Amino acid sequence: MPEKSRKLRVLYLQTTPVPPPTDTSIDRFVLLSDRLEGDVLAPTWLETPADIQKALGHDAWPSLVRGSFRYRWCTGWQYQTLKSRVSVFWFYIAEGLRAHREQPFDCVMAYSHMTTALLGLIICWFTGAKLVVEVVSSPDRVFIKEYPHPPFSAMLRKFYSDICLHITLLSCSQVHLLYKEQLDAYPLLRQVPRTIFHEYVPVGHVPKLKPAEPPVILLLGAPWYLKGADLLVAAFLRLTADFPEVTLQIMGHFPDGDQLRVLTQGCPRIEILKACPNPEALHRIATSSILVLASRCEGMGRVVLEAMAAGVPVVGSRVGGIPSLVRDGENGLLFPEEDDAALEACLRKLLADPELRTRLGNRGYEMSHSDFNEQTYTDAFVDMIRKASED
Repeated sequence: MPEKSRKLRVLYLQTTPVPPPTDTSIDRFVLLSDRLEGDVLAPTWLETPADIQKALGHDAWPSLVRGSFRYRWCTGWQYQTLKSRVSVFWFYIAEGLRAHREQPFDCVMAYSHMTTALLGLIICWFTGAKLVVEVVSSPDRVFIKEYPHPPFSAMLRKFYSDICLHITLLSCSQVHLLYKEQLDAYPLLRQVPRTIFHEYVPVGHVPKLKPAEPPVILLLGAPWYLKGADLLVAAFLRLTADFPEVTLQIMGHFPDGDQLRVLTQGCPRIEILKACPNPEALHRIATSSILVLASRCEGMGRVVLEAMAAGVPVVGSRVGGIPSLVRDGENGLLFPEEDDAALEACLRKLLADPELRTRLGNRGYEMSHSDFNEQTYTDAFVDMIRKASED
């Protein structure tokens, strides 16, 4: 095969323990397979080989081939103890080097700038591959915005995050940013080579809006303080008398959910729901009237793109990457960070004007399917890998 037609090979270091979708048509590595190939190192919360085979098919163990990519598993993912952390770290390095010996790769790509990217850098040292780092948070806000008064442990994690950010980004060939201002707080990093594009959301498979009656306001995400659920509850409690038919649903994994329930003051029109699989979450989004993301720290907010793809109007805080998706007055409404009075005003405006909700939702649907779709993602991803390999 001529060199110019050779697919570039990527070793992808995944950090989230969620298994790949059973529907291969929405697996991003299948979509990338026309132009790239490689291996995905995938820690998973599935405990045993039998669990993997039950969830993904008999041929999923010891590895699963999807398109031109192969998933390699680290089962029973836990990140609670030193022993489990070391086990996962060793998995990345040992499997990464094994994959390179089997067939050398051009780039190592790490999801997150922290420990995973440091491990990716080690693999690059041994293999000569180029490093690509995805910055998926707002690094100047990460950890410290999870609490009203950040404890010392949060400050320490933020310090470690900043160290990792500088080491890995100053050593890499490309950075995947979610919005252009993402590194503005770090003068030493303003010139690092970057490609800016959205996170992957299979917008073509998001169910279309089927609005509930009476109207439902939805917040989906955790931790609840980071996502601004307290601000939304405060705003909602003040408007209930004027909109007695509206309900509020807050969905996510909340180990400290009792504190959130106290804030609701026992309001019967506020539901706090457990986290659920993505298909069910998409159904919740598609049957809501307004989606709110009142975050204090946010890289992009996949849920914003999912709501846009469903045709649901979005109310978001002017934080992180949210304004790169939500254009005030065009496909949603924006409010200043921490300003629950401004959030209340946005909600009142939308609840009082169904036609405005429809117009904003329709525009969000158009934008998600034209500007933030699967094709725009894969094109940008491949271009980023190409630029890294040529560095």
